[in-house]
Amino acid sequence: MTIDWHARAAAMQFDGRALINGERVWAASGARFDNLSPIDGKKLCEVARCDGADVELAVQAARAAFEDRRWAGMPPAARKRVMIQFAELVLAAKEELALIETLDMGKPIKYSLAVDVNSCANCLRWYGEAVDKVYDEIAPTSDRSLALITREPVGVVAAIVPWNYPLIMAAWKIAPALAAGNSVILKPSEKSPLSALRLGELALQAGIPPGVLNVLPGFGHEVGSSLGLHMDIDCLGFTGSTRVGKQIFQYAGQSNLKRVWTELGGKSANIVCADCPDLDAAVRAAVGSIYFNQGESCNAPSRLFVEASIKDEFLHKALALVPNFAPGDPLDEATVMGAIVDQTQMQTVLGYIASGQQEGAQLLAGGAQERIASGGFYIAPTLFDGVQNDMKIAREEIFGPVLSVLSFTDVDAAIRAANASPYGLQAGFWSADIGRVHRAARALRAGTIHVNQYDDDDITVPFGGFKQSGNGRDKSLHAFDKYTELKTTWINIA
Repeated sequence: MTIDWHARAAAMQFDGRALINGERVWAASGARFDNLSPIDGKKLCEVARCDGADVELAVQAARAAFEDRRWAGMPPAARKRVMIQFAELVLAAKEELALIETLDMGKPIKYSLAVDVNSCANCLRWYGEAVDKVYDEIAPTSDRSLALITREPVGVVAAIVPWNYPLIMAAWKIAPALAAGNSVILKPSEKSPLSALRLGELALQAGIPPGVLNVLPGFGHEVGSSLGLHMDIDCLGFTGSTRVGKQIFQYAGQSNLKRVWTELGGKSANIVCADCPDLDAAVRAAVGSIYFNQGESCNAPSRLFVEASIKDEFLHKALALVPNFAPGDPLDEATVMGAIVDQTQMQTVLGYIASGQQEGAQLLAGGAQERIASGGFYIAPTLFDGVQNDMKIAREEIFGPVLSVLSFTDVDAAIRAANASPYGLQAGFWSADIGRVHRAARALRAGTIHVNQYDDDDITVPFGGFKQSGNGRDKSLHAFDKYTELKTTWINIA
């Protein structure tokens, strides 16, 4: 049965209050801010504008929950059951969460349903399943002593997540942190806070004790900075811009040297050689990956290097696909590209497009705002040719539906150009020559190298970058390294 998403949206009631110690509350100051939908620019609700006072209350609640071991003291198998129930409740609320995500962030409802909610639930379930299967160690010492190596929760974890994948990014942080036994304070972006607040309610319903998961909406310079500077937060996981990530590290240094793990910006290179085994697949991947989620993805392959001998054919095929990504109504299940998250971000993207034209790149498609009458924030899928690696659109993260095409004749030079970036999140390489593939994968400085595909993904593999794309890894068992301490216990058995 087809769902009337507009009717559901009209009937939707939002709760913008924070979640502290198991209770939905307004900010201690009483301050609120308006939350607007990027679909039409209309107000969805008012949201609690938390600040340092609310951070203090949340930290106290989280610390008390950790110290009395109401969660950390549960056997791993018991935490597993709660985490799995958490995932089940997310799936039971799938349509509600998907609608919240689309109204709040602007992505197409089809992807909120098929990707975001499912990925969130899968992440919660996977870490729940994993936590009672991670073993401690006994070191191979002499027979006069016994050295136990145990993994313990780090304590109170702050998680600051971005606006582009609110549910997924929240799950990537809170799932391993909670499964390991920590207490967590989740700070969603002020641009898309509503699904995180609903997620907090579902956690309580699943059986996560009050105080173990707290959710604080608000602005980075108020909530985020207070979390970074707080002396009683043991660990901070952050996904967002490199600029803010640097500030988070400074806050840690100014306070208690809390461990900081960051997943930051990207300017991923996608290199297509003339011996690409499937040119049509390469075109579909290049176009689909940059325009997915309106280009608002840190790993989007925004720099496309195409070998000169096949560039004209590649561009011909790519331009034929671009109209398929024309922005549409995000509440229409046929739409594949929705709205930019807000007017500020839309103007930022349009500024980069103007910069590309001013610097001499050739605009082949898009480049303008669309669906203006809707009141929302939409940009046509944009493609530039003739881009040079020193142009602003090739150097800086745009976070919008803008693809820059660069040409090469020497693959080693293309790899050097791909690496000539402060970022190192992901990269793609297309070639039928297995030796060339191996050499390129070793040479490319990025956390993930996609070969003859782009965007393959699974919870079992780590996600993170090199250089100024951050440190640490989300997903996979490696994420437990961020939210646990290793303790060695020496026992004299002589």
